[in-house]
Amino acid sequence: MRRKILLGLVAVAGLLPSIGCGLPFNRYDSDPNYRMTQLLNESEDLRQAREEGHRFWMNNQPSVLTYERLNGAIGP
Repeated sequence: MRRKILLGLVAVAGLLPSIGCGLPFNRYDSDPNYRMTQLLNESEDLRQAREEGHRFWMNNQPSVLTYERLNGAIGP
């Protein structure tokens, strides 16, 4: 019984910092100007990561399923 309680306490202690309320400090600065710079930098990082994912999965390439094929051959 003690082992289960101890295991539960260790699990809760391990998850507590990842909740967000368990951290004793804020993620962003209290100065509004500096906080806006931090938020802009973070959003730019997320945008670049999303674009990198699209590039990796080739979602940003033009579709090859078009009605008109432009392959350099002599057209009609």
